[in-house]
Amino acid sequence: MKRKTKVRIARLTRHVPILREMQALRNESALRLIVQAAFVGGCTGGVIGVFRWLYDHGNARIVAALRHGADNLTTALIVFGTLILLALVVGQLVRKEPLISGSGIPQMELALAGLLPFPWLRIVTAKFVGTLLSLSGGLSVGREGPSIQMGAAVGCGFGQLFQRLTGEDPSHAPRFLIAGSVAGLTAAFGAPFAGMLFAFEEVKTIVTVPLLLFTGVASFSAWFVINILFGFGLVFPFADIPSLNWPQMWIPLLIGVGTGLFSAAYNTALLGVTRLHDRQKLVPAHLKPLLPFLLSGILLYTYPQVLVGLGYSTSDLGGLTANGPLALAPLAFLLLVKVCFSILSFASGVPGGLLMPMLAIGSMVGAVAGTLFVGSELSAAPQLPAYLVLGMTGLFSGTVRAPLTGTALVAEMSGAFQCLPEMAVVAFISTVVANKAGSPPVYDSLKRRILVNGNASSSIN
Repeated sequence: MKRKTKVRIARLTRHVPILREMQALRNESALRLIVQAAFVGGCTGGVIGVFRWLYDHGNARIVAALRHGADNLTTALIVFGTLILLALVVGQLVRKEPLISGSGIPQMELALAGLLPFPWLRIVTAKFVGTLLSLSGGLSVGREGPSIQMGAAVGCGFGQLFQRLTGEDPSHAPRFLIAGSVAGLTAAFGAPFAGMLFAFEEVKTIVTVPLLLFTGVASFSAWFVINILFGFGLVFPFADIPSLNWPQMWIPLLIGVGTGLFSAAYNTALLGVTRLHDRQKLVPAHLKPLLPFLLSGILLYTYPQVLVGLGYSTSDLGGLTANGPLALAPLAFLLLVKVCFSILSFASGVPGGLLMPMLAIGSMVGAVAGTLFVGSELSAAPQLPAYLVLGMTGLFSGTVRAPLTGTALVAEMSGAFQCLPEMAVVAFISTVVANKAGSPPVYDSLKRRILVNGNASSSIN
């Protein structure tokens, strides 16, 4: 009985800042909320837009330089020297501001619950630079979690400014943090509806009309800045891929089961390696990034397809599958190496998220499944790219445990709305199977790890 009471108190405590905010929102005019949300969303879209522009153009220059002298010994020495320097700089950034380690989504959710500090300016600047360096170094981390954390920090900063100007209670800030995180996800993926769903499905924000209005305006403001002003298009160009036929709707059932089991195993491996990094005392925390950065250099010369940050992406795999089935053994090996490198990159504590590597891995899982179905003549070769979309949806939903967000996210970022029925089936089955397998959602596990570590100065992922 006492244990149940403690659980209820813990849950109530988690939502106290949000409950106070719900009361404050009822007293705000709709016009005021719209103006505030538009400002937060637009500013977040601007920050993430600049981040994406710098990464895209910087990445293009890196690829061009490497291709110009890839077999040159001097170039190789420069590459490894640069990677070591990047690792040291990133390690020092995390040492100075531990809250930027990892994706930033668990830190944002704990800050929203009032359980972590959130120094917004330090987070924006350090996360921006640290994630950009990690991605430029070829590490298998994503920009999406960092975009959410940076967006939340932008929202938090604007909330504090607004409170100073109006003399309001400084406790009424959660809506700005929520709106900024929604805008950050929207700006990273170009997915406004997924951004809104993220606030209510993953962050578990209480659904009210004022907060729906606030998050909706922030989300579409960020989308406008990213798509209209910066001109970013679809993340994955899958808008014209053929969907599965209705008689084939049993196939998404199997893919949902497979991605659910894969998600549970992936979460277990990710958390196991991360905790192993926590326990080892041989390498100081600020030197842990050296391993993945050096591995990136080795993979650059031995197996560059794994390096998303250096000119290879999931869309490249989509282009290959458009020409027919891939050889199963090389594809399975690519999947294995990608999983291992992604886990090692994340476990080192560098600034960088889980979502883009997760989507890349999901697309490879889907490609393996599609190759098997096409080889068994249960599916046509032109349908193979659809399996990449289903794999991404299934792995995201099973890992994060957010099927609505996963379905909307993959549909919006790929443009493959014709695949929505099978995507929804895969998402919900993957979520159920991962739950039945006893695997907790990845961000819940990472939040517990932060709280168990006891302070924000530990390596937070």
